[in-house]
Amino acid sequence: MNQNELVYLHDNFFWIGQINKASAIINSEEGLIDKSQAEKFARGIEQVLEEGAKRGGERPELVIAFEPLLIKAAGDEITMLHAGRSSQDMLFTCSIAMMREDILALADSLNSVSGTLVKLAEQHRETIVPSYTNGVAAQATSYGHYLLAYAAGFERDMQRLQQYYVRLNRSPMGTTVLNGSSWPLNRDRMSAYLGFDDIAYNAYDATQIFSSEIGTEAGYIVTSISLHIGSFIEDVMQQYAQPRPWILLKEGGDNTYVSSAMPQKRNPGILNSTRSDASTIIGDAMGATVRAHNIPPGMADSRTTELNRMVKNSTRVVNNFNKILNAINVNPERAKEELYLDWTASQELADVLMREYNIPFRVGHHFASEIVGCSRANNLPPLIFPYSEVQRIYKETVIGHHNISNEFPMSETKFRATLDPVAIVNNRATKGGPQPVEMSRMISETQKRLSADSKWSSDKKAKLASAEAQLNSDFEKLFKYRLL
Repeated sequence: MNQNELVYLHDNFFWIGQINKASAIINSEEGLIDKSQAEKFARGIEQVLEEGAKRGGERPELVIAFEPLLIKAAGDEITMLHAGRSSQDMLFTCSIAMMREDILALADSLNSVSGTLVKLAEQHRETIVPSYTNGVAAQATSYGHYLLAYAAGFERDMQRLQQYYVRLNRSPMGTTVLNGSSWPLNRDRMSAYLGFDDIAYNAYDATQIFSSEIGTEAGYIVTSISLHIGSFIEDVMQQYAQPRPWILLKEGGDNTYVSSAMPQKRNPGILNSTRSDASTIIGDAMGATVRAHNIPPGMADSRTTELNRMVKNSTRVVNNFNKILNAINVNPERAKEELYLDWTASQELADVLMREYNIPFRVGHHFASEIVGCSRANNLPPLIFPYSEVQRIYKETVIGHHNISNEFPMSETKFRATLDPVAIVNNRATKGGPQPVEMSRMISETQKRLSADSKWSSDKKAKLASAEAQLNSDFEKLFKYRLL
């Protein structure tokens, strides 16, 4: 056999082959088939798999199409392997086996994205930028703090994915259609050979009930991931509408392209395509739920290759999002200028008046709001807003509050310092805020979680590889002459 001819695919064909290998080993050792037949059956299985591994080789995805190839290779007797089995438990086992590989690939991509977010957060822990709520400039924060927020979101996605894997990685094999078999099949050994953590115990649940959940729950996970990616992209996209944005993608490559008609335009191609693909995934996830809805137990509607494609596409979108993150280009000076163009520090003004001068928050809030209104009406941004106007507005605001002096309590120097976005960020005292000490703590904690997530994924892949190696090793033992 020429190794260069092989095409290694973990598709339905591969997993039906693995199930047949395991059946040959287990059933011969447990006395369900004659040991003298085991080598003949093993040769037949090996022949079908070798032919299917060649380029252009036949790789049927259905049990009823795979079996004729076995019969051709080893005769009708080989169908004795099918005792106590059904296309239902075999194909659903294949679906789960393929889904778990797709889930692990998605986990690796998520971990990579989170790693990129943490790396960028370290670089931008002191980069002060505007943040937005309701689509409007709200407050100053550090860009590193913003990036860690998305890392936290993706960590929850990783938790959902890991929890899903626990429910997913249970073997239906041996349940036959829905109530098991009169054959005393060793379900636990089959489960171990195929890399499962446990068996799906209730035979009816294994193929009839759980099968309708597999795609729906995967859909929830990829939807959440897509929502996080979409919101990040939209935040960047808003900057492209500005003539002088403070954040863009590095030009060239797959990041941007020049408009065919307008020479000044640099269209953010990867932002558009990734956002569009993320939206498509959300649509596919909804479709998975719809297919599983209002069907009697055991229908095949919810067990389709579309589910695997949905997860694979999600991995591709996550990988493209990683490219976006690595292409992010922040202009700190322009971001600071943007902050000074508007009153994103106005809440800090009300907070300081309350914290240091005992002015009730709502009074201070009203005063700051009046300043903003006057500023915008007269085109006087924060840096040049007259201190005399601040004093006048304060005096008018506190009229009627008999226990509050009408003298504005801040000096001009204190007033200007209160509006400094860098000082605002550095002086935050809330746990989880953007201040340096909290940034260091959150970066450290996130790195620990990333390390644990990476180990989780590596451990799961190692277990699957070990199970496959054990199955192949034990399968080889069925060939007596190879042991001589």
